[in-house]
Amino acid sequence: MVETGFNVEEIPVDDAYTIKLQYQIPPALYSCHTAIVDGYVIEGHVPAAEITRLLAERPDVLGLAVPGMPLGSPGMEAPGGQVQPYDVLTFDQNGVTAVYASYGQ
Repeated sequence: MVETGFNVEEIPVDDAYTIKLQYQIPPALYSCHTAIVDGYVIEGHVPAAEITRLLAERPDVLGLAVPGMPLGSPGMEAPGGQVQPYDVLTFDQNGVTAVYASYGQ
């Protein structure tokens, strides 16, 4: 994220589950990282391009998520550039999700 121009403040927590509950992230979307970017929740290995798009479009959602840790997502790069197909999902306060972008298809 830093390499793409975002200012990052890392805040280690003892209980990531409480953070995910606080920001209303649906359990099916949980991953290893949670961030707040200009009021939006970012869960998991979401590409910076999709966060930039989110901030430009400002849809009425809580945030974006990439569930799990798919191979080839940012931070999960593999030798040879292999990418496991994955979707970047939007989610709202009711837990409704929609595909925002797809990778490795």
